[in-house]
Amino acid sequence: MRGRVSVPRFEDLKSRVRQLRTRRLPGLPWRRGGLPGQGSPGPPGPPDWRRRIISGVSIALVVIGVAVIGYPFWTNLWQDRLQARLGRQLTSQQLADKYRAHRVATGDSLTRIKIPALGVDMVVVEGTTDSALKAGAGHYPSSPLPCEAGNVAIAGHRTTYGKPFANLDRLKPGDTIELDTPIGGCVYQLAQTPFVVSPTDISVLASTAARSLTLTTCNPKGSAAQRLVIRATWSEDLRPV
Repeated sequence: MRGRVSVPRFEDLKSRVRQLRTRRLPGLPWRRGGLPGQGSPGPPGPPDWRRRIISGVSIALVVIGVAVIGYPFWTNLWQDRLQARLGRQLTSQQLADKYRAHRVATGDSLTRIKIPALGVDMVVVEGTTDSALKAGAGHYPSSPLPCEAGNVAIAGHRTTYGKPFANLDRLKPGDTIELDTPIGGCVYQLAQTPFVVSPTDISVLASTAARSLTLTTCNPKGSAAQRLVIRATWSEDLRPV
């Protein structure tokens, strides 16, 4: 009498397949799927809240990086557009009248500064507030107007807003600085090499008996730890254009 062949039930086969899919064989790496060649589920990853934190930090770092790189470009673009308006204002009769009366408002055009050795040619505004200095350079209100007797003082940016004073440290004795105002102009000549003072040292802005010009900017580049100072003395007056 022949023996009967036992046929496994369908449910038993399904159970066996599930066991094989979830078991990792010794010596085989985790792969997605379960069986060799198909992969197994692998070890569990970090919790969802960790992944969200990592993702958020990564996005924040990218945004910060873009802002740091793009900020100088944006300020230069702003300053370039502002300079176009200031250049038109500098040649207006209305500004000339205000200049003669010593009534130039903060942020208005005051003079054009030219430094041939550095290729600088831009309009300086009245005032040294944060808003005024977006023009690139501003005149200390406590100092005389350009070309007048005493110590004329101007502050300027070195890394942003057109960075007009970026290379002041390259100037040397004998280099000239020209100031053109609505009613005339003059030329100053460097009397000494650039020097550095602390940010709190305002003695460089003190009045002088001779007609002089002082330029200040941050030092080193990208830092406000010090002030780089340029001191020049009057050389000649220029006729009004």
